[in-house]
Amino acid sequence: LSASFEWIHLGLGLIFSFAVAWINSGHSSFVPKFRLWSRILLYLPWLFYKIVQSSLHLSKLILHPALPIAPQLISVESKLNHHAAVVLLGNSITLTPGTITAEVDRNKLIVHALDKVLSESVTSKQIESKIADIFKDEEPDL
Repeated sequence: LSASFEWIHLGLGLIFSFAVAWINSGHSSFVPKFRLWSRILLYLPWLFYKIVQSSLHLSKLILHPALPIAPQLISVESKLNHHAAVVLLGNSITLTPGTITAEVDRNKLIVHALDKVLSESVTSKQIESKIADIFKDEEPDL
Protein backbone atom coordinates (compact mmCIF):
# COMPACT_ATOMS: atom_id res chain seq x y z
CA LEU A 1 0.00 0.00 0.00
CA SER A 2 2.99 2.26 -0.28
CA ALA A 3 3.05 2.52 -4.11
CA SER A 4 6.69 1.48 -3.92
CA PHE A 5 7.89 -1.46 -5.99
CA GLU A 6 11.12 -2.11 -4.11
CA TRP A 7 11.97 -5.75 -3.43
CA ILE A 8 11.70 -5.34 0.36
CA HIS A 9 8.15 -4.02 0.11
CA LEU A 10 7.10 -6.71 -2.36
CA GLY A 11 8.69 -9.46 -0.26
CA LEU A 12 7.15 -8.28 3.00
CA GLY A 13 3.76 -7.86 1.32
CA LEU A 14 3.95 -11.42 0.02
CA ILE A 15 5.00 -12.84 3.41
CA PHE A 16 2.29 -10.98 5.32
CA SER A 17 -0.37 -11.94 2.76
CA PHE A 18 0.44 -15.63 3.16
CA ALA A 19 0.64 -15.30 6.96
CA VAL A 20 -2.79 -13.65 7.19
CA ALA A 21 -4.33 -16.24 4.86
CA TRP A 22 -2.75 -19.11 6.81
CA ILE A 23 -3.84 -17.78 10.23
CA ASN A 24 -7.41 -17.21 9.05
CA SER A 25 -7.67 -20.66 7.46
CA GLY A 26 -7.72 -22.33 10.89
CA HIS A 27 -4.34 -24.06 10.59
CA SER A 28 -2.57 -21.81 13.04
CA SER A 29 -2.17 -22.22 16.76
CA PHE A 30 -2.02 -18.42 17.10
CA VAL A 31 -5.80 -18.02 17.07
CA PRO A 32 -6.52 -20.39 20.01
CA LYS A 33 -3.60 -18.94 21.97
CA PHE A 34 -4.99 -15.46 21.35
CA ARG A 35 -8.33 -16.64 22.74
CA LEU A 36 -6.60 -18.22 25.73
CA TRP A 37 -4.66 -15.06 26.55
CA SER A 38 -7.73 -12.89 26.12
CA ARG A 39 -9.59 -15.12 28.60
CA ILE A 40 -6.68 -14.86 31.04
CA LEU A 41 -6.75 -11.06 30.73
CA LEU A 42 -10.48 -11.12 31.52
CA TYR A 43 -9.75 -13.34 34.56
CA LEU A 44 -7.26 -10.89 36.08
CA PRO A 45 -9.80 -8.26 37.27
CA TRP A 46 -11.80 -10.99 39.03
CA LEU A 47 -8.59 -12.28 40.66
CA PHE A 48 -7.72 -8.73 41.72
CA TYR A 49 -11.15 -8.47 43.38
CA LYS A 50 -10.49 -11.74 45.25
CA ILE A 51 -7.08 -10.46 46.36
CA VAL A 52 -8.64 -7.27 47.76
CA GLN A 53 -11.41 -9.28 49.44
CA SER A 54 -8.87 -11.61 51.09
CA SER A 55 -6.69 -8.65 52.10
CA LEU A 56 -9.59 -7.03 53.92
CA HIS A 57 -10.46 -10.29 55.67
CA LEU A 58 -6.82 -10.84 56.67
CA SER A 59 -6.57 -7.25 57.95
CA LYS A 60 -9.62 -7.89 60.12
CA LEU A 61 -7.99 -11.03 61.52
CA ILE A 62 -4.69 -9.31 62.26
CA LEU A 63 -6.26 -6.26 63.89
CA HIS A 64 -8.57 -8.34 66.10
CA PRO A 65 -7.24 -8.31 69.70
CA ALA A 66 -7.61 -12.10 70.09
CA LEU A 67 -5.92 -12.83 66.73
CA PRO A 68 -8.46 -15.54 65.80
CA ILE A 69 -6.40 -17.51 63.31
CA ALA A 70 -6.72 -21.26 62.85
CA PRO A 71 -3.95 -22.32 60.45
CA GLN A 72 -4.60 -25.48 58.50
CA LEU A 73 -3.23 -27.51 55.63
CA ILE A 74 -5.85 -28.65 53.17
CA SER A 75 -5.63 -31.03 50.26
CA VAL A 76 -7.38 -29.88 47.10
CA GLU A 77 -8.08 -32.37 44.31
CA SER A 78 -8.42 -30.44 41.07
CA LYS A 79 -10.35 -31.55 38.00
CA LEU A 80 -8.23 -29.35 35.72
CA ASN A 81 -6.61 -31.33 32.90
CA HIS A 82 -3.98 -28.90 31.65
CA HIS A 83 -0.57 -28.20 33.22
CA ALA A 84 -0.84 -24.44 32.71
CA ALA A 85 -4.30 -24.45 34.31
CA VAL A 86 -2.99 -26.17 37.45
CA VAL A 87 -0.08 -23.71 37.61
CA LEU A 88 -2.49 -20.78 37.25
CA LEU A 89 -4.65 -22.26 40.02
CA GLY A 90 -1.67 -22.65 42.36
CA ASN A 91 -0.44 -19.13 41.63
CA SER A 92 -3.92 -17.64 42.06
CA ILE A 93 -4.27 -19.33 45.45
CA THR A 94 -0.84 -18.08 46.52
CA LEU A 95 -1.57 -14.53 45.33
CA THR A 96 -4.64 -14.27 47.56
CA PRO A 97 -3.46 -13.18 51.02
CA GLY A 98 -3.75 -15.77 53.77
CA THR A 99 -3.33 -18.79 51.49
CA ILE A 100 -0.21 -20.41 50.06
CA THR A 101 0.06 -23.34 47.70
CA ALA A 102 2.67 -25.47 49.47
CA GLU A 103 2.86 -28.36 47.00
CA VAL A 104 1.50 -29.33 43.59
CA ASP A 105 1.50 -32.91 42.32
CA ARG A 106 -0.35 -33.21 38.99
CA ASN A 107 -3.94 -32.40 40.03
CA LYS A 108 -3.44 -32.44 43.79
CA LEU A 109 -2.55 -29.25 45.64
CA ILE A 110 -1.60 -28.85 49.30
CA VAL A 111 -2.67 -25.40 50.49
CA HIS A 112 -1.93 -23.62 53.77
CA ALA A 113 -4.72 -21.30 54.92
CA LEU A 114 -4.76 -19.04 57.98
CA ASP A 115 -8.39 -19.62 58.96
CA LYS A 116 -11.57 -21.47 58.06
CA VAL A 117 -12.97 -18.69 55.83
CA LEU A 118 -9.82 -18.65 53.70
CA SER A 119 -9.72 -22.44 53.46
CA GLU A 120 -13.38 -22.48 52.39
CA SER A 121 -12.58 -19.97 49.66
CA VAL A 122 -10.13 -22.52 48.26
CA THR A 123 -12.30 -25.63 48.72
CA SER A 124 -15.35 -23.93 47.21
CA LYS A 125 -13.70 -24.46 43.79
CA GLN A 126 -14.69 -20.95 42.67
CA ILE A 127 -11.18 -20.17 41.44
CA GLU A 128 -10.92 -23.58 39.79
CA SER A 129 -14.18 -23.14 37.88
CA LYS A 130 -13.03 -19.75 36.56
CA ILE A 131 -9.75 -21.30 35.39
CA ALA A 132 -11.58 -24.27 33.85
CA ASP A 133 -13.56 -21.78 31.75
CA ILE A 134 -10.30 -20.22 30.56
CA PHE A 135 -8.86 -23.56 29.40
CA LYS A 136 -12.08 -25.14 28.09
CA ASP A 137 -10.89 -25.17 24.46
CA GLU A 138 -7.33 -26.30 25.16
CA GLU A 139 -6.11 -29.83 24.50
CA PRO A 140 -5.72 -31.78 27.81
CA ASP A 141 -2.13 -32.63 28.70
CA LEU A 142 -2.47 -34.20 32.16
